[in-house]
Amino acid sequence: MNRRYFILGAAAVAAKARAQAPSDRVRMAVIGLGGRGQNHIDSWGALPNVEITAVCDVDPSHTDDKLGRIAQKGWKKPTSYGDFRKLLESKDIDAVSIATPNHWHALQTIWACQAGKDVYVEKPCSHNVFESKQIVAAARKYDRIVQQGSQSRSSPALKEAVERLRNGEFGEVYMSRGLCFKWRDTIGKTPVSAVPDGVNYDLWTGPAPKRPFTKNRFHYNWHWFWDTGNGDLGNQGIHEVDIARWGLGVTHPTKVTAIGGKFMFDDDQETPNTMTAAWEFEVEGKKKMMNFEVRHWMTNHEAGIGPRPADNTIGNQFYGSKGYLVIDNYNKYYSFMGRDQTPGPSGNQRDTHFANFVEGVRSRKRADLNADIEEGALSCNLMHLANISYRLGRTLHWDEKTLTVKGDPEANRMLTRAYRVPYVVPAKV
Repeated sequence: MNRRYFILGAAAVAAKARAQAPSDRVRMAVIGLGGRGQNHIDSWGALPNVEITAVCDVDPSHTDDKLGRIAQKGWKKPTSYGDFRKLLESKDIDAVSIATPNHWHALQTIWACQAGKDVYVEKPCSHNVFESKQIVAAARKYDRIVQQGSQSRSSPALKEAVERLRNGEFGEVYMSRGLCFKWRDTIGKTPVSAVPDGVNYDLWTGPAPKRPFTKNRFHYNWHWFWDTGNGDLGNQGIHEVDIARWGLGVTHPTKVTAIGGKFMFDDDQETPNTMTAAWEFEVEGKKKMMNFEVRHWMTNHEAGIGPRPADNTIGNQFYGSKGYLVIDNYNKYYSFMGRDQTPGPSGNQRDTHFANFVEGVRSRKRADLNADIEEGALSCNLMHLANISYRLGRTLHWDEKTLTVKGDPEANRMLTRAYRVPYVVPAKV
């Protein structure tokens, strides 16, 4: 399979070299047609000179629904696929847009790079640290434009906020926080049942262990199982983890610790619904710190963030020696200066993340991307390490040179997983 996509990739790279002017249309394929997939369709379809030429899902009910909505908009009907690998053979696709469950993100991105396609992949771009390394390696080896769906990176307001943090307006910025206070009701318990008609459950399971089908392990609730998801830290929370790292100006941590658990509910969920994580960094001989909190139920709002629908509080805070800056989940920032907390700079402007990816596809310059895959992978690794710390119940000491946990073989085994053949993330891309 890897050799096959390597050959496809070589041919596709050669074809790209002979491509027409950058003003030509970009032909997109959307993979994964659940709720987020609909957002991808709407976003690509709204951009000038972008055409959705293909859609793909293992659940035909999802495909039928999205084709119906595309028809309602009066757009050209795309080709539909049930198998991502078949889609990659098409010469009518320039880039793929991946909105599948987390456990598929890395392998689908690697295969797409090998087939010569550019990739917009949803967050988190990886399910574990090993996949973070491999997804970046594939993007570089096949010279593909690959962007993670970290929309905040393309918000002019938030870019302005980060620039203010970097230029010294807030003094020495020593700590950042991420907040994910999102009302999540119990998922209950669902029994083993028959796979829905037409669903390719083997392909949906892909790299993960094959489990008996239950509704809770399928659409959306897959987030709350370690085989397929990364909990709310890797669902909503990865956005705020990325912003916290971006604004603080750090990459690899030196120390990671996390505590939490499942509170209130007795249900099928495996991942914690309440969690506190902390990362320590060293930058030019000085320590910096990141904190992150997940709360699933009743809570206060903080720093003016929220209330939002269902009383969610989603955002970030940055603390400096001259003041503090707040970012909420809606492309908005505001700040307070000095001991008197005098209102400081503020801004509010929505993101253009999908358009930014298209700009990168046309220019062929990674520097044009606001969330190149390497930035996404660095943020995902913070999330992965925190989850490992939580699951093992101890602090991890990270070695950025070897990308391993110091003196902890058990933690290092959790940096990857046992892949189910033939859905194996390759050691060499």
